[in-house]
Parts: sequence; C-alpha cells; structure tokens
Amino acid sequence: MSSSWQVDTPSQTLTSSALLSRQSARDLASLPPGRFETYSNPPSVWPAFLTGQEANPVRVLLVDDDPHIRLVIAQELMADARTLLVAQAGSVREGRKAIKNHDFDVLLVDLNLGDGDAFDLLHYVKPLRPSAQAVVISVMENDEQVLRAFELGATGYVGKNSWFGNYSQAVLQVANGGASITPNLARRLLQRFDRTHSAENKRRQPDEADRLSTREKEILRMVASGYTSVEVGARLLISSMTVNTHLRNIYRKLQVRTRAQAVRFASLRGLF
Repeated sequence: MSSSWQVDTPSQTLTSSALLSRQSARDLASLPPGRFETYSNPPSVWPAFLTGQEANPVRVLLVDDDPHIRLVIAQELMADARTLLVAQAGSVREGRKAIKNHDFDVLLVDLNLGDGDAFDLLHYVKPLRPSAQAVVISVMENDEQVLRAFELGATGYVGKNSWFGNYSQAVLQVANGGASITPNLARRLLQRFDRTHSAENKRRQPDEADRLSTREKEILRMVASGYTSVEVGARLLISSMTVNTHLRNIYRKLQVRTRAQAVRFASLRGLF
C-alpha cells in the first residue's frame, strides 16, 4: 500500500488561519468585560491582574551580539503590547552601560557575547537591579550552562531554535513570578534530578539501615506487624517506656516522624 503526504498550499494555509482568527475573535468577544485584555498577535486572552498590560508593559533590556537575531527579537517584543523594549546592547561592555542607564523589568541576554558571556551580566545586574528578572537565550541547551545560569539568578533559559513559545511569552512568564524553559530542557533537567536523587538514595539507604541495632530492627518489625508498645514490651520482657525510647531512636536514625513512615521505610528496605 502506498502512502502520500498532503501539503497545504499557501491559499489553504491562509484560509485556515483566517478561520482560526475569526473563531478566536468570537471566543474572545464572549468573555466578561473588565477582567481580561485581548490581543491579536496572536489572538490571546490576558487577565487584567497579571503584570504586563498595554498601559504598563513589561520593560525589557535586550543584549545579543548578533544584529540580525537582535532585530528579530526586538520586532517580536515590539509587536506585543504587553512588552516594551527599552534598550539594546551588543556586548558585555554595552550591556553593563545599559543596565546602569535604563530602568527595566527583564534582562534578555544571549549566552555567548563577543567580549564575554551572559554569566558576566548576571553577576553584574543583581546588585544594581535586584528586582529585575533575567532570561538567558542560546542556540545550545547545555545542561551545565543552564544550571550555572539558574545558580546566578536567571529565571529563564530559552533556546533560539525552539518551536515552543516565544520571547515575549518568556518575558511575561518571568515577570509574573514564573520560570521559562523549553519542554525538552525541562524533561532533561527532571531526568538529571531523578538520576542524582536515586544515586544519593542508594548511597544513603544502606547507611541508615545499618545504623539500626539488632534490638531496634526487632522492635521495628513487631511495630510493622501491628503490635503496640505495651505488647512489644511484654514479648521482649522490657517496659513500654523502653520500647518508646527505642522507637524515638529509630525515628531519628531513619529521619522519619511517625510509626507509619518508619514502617514504610522498613518495608522498602526489606527489613521484614
């Protein structure tokens, strides 16, 4: 069986876009007045309580050493009424001067600059503009560089070749207390965290279990079987107060707070 691909012609694409625009316009028109602002580039709804309104847009300082990329980003920011481009710079030196001379809410900075990198400006901006947010943009999404940027105070990292989101969205996200990273980068960081967390657990858990004495393990197994402190004491010929002292030591060593947590740990570790 043969298969074929169907490619929309420009006229078909324009027709589809027009239909979407008309549908979006109808949907936006049905919203209650006063609570939302609507924008047509692209058609979107923007609640009035969020930072970034046409009367008070988010101010952006853009630093990128590539004039063409800087123009593309600038046009996108200026096309969105919620963002306002207040200044541009093409190097670390120009960026430092712009940071001192302009008030802005978000620093949008390229990772690699001709006379340095974004990390230089991340160091520089915080003491001078402590309330400003920073978004790093780069062609590459190197995990180590991303983590370094976040350590220095960046709240966003956007790939220049990403199909997800755009620069104005990244600016609005961080200006409203969020973080802006691409889905692929988010997944990689989560996988990295999961691997690190699992490795730490493997290193830590044997030490925690080995720190329990034979008597403590015995008491923990009996508690897991449903015995009360009095019943455990009666079977081991010790007082219930001594049992409770052992339990407190178990909690401390396993870094848990309740019997249920201690039992769950013992179950996961195969202690009974």
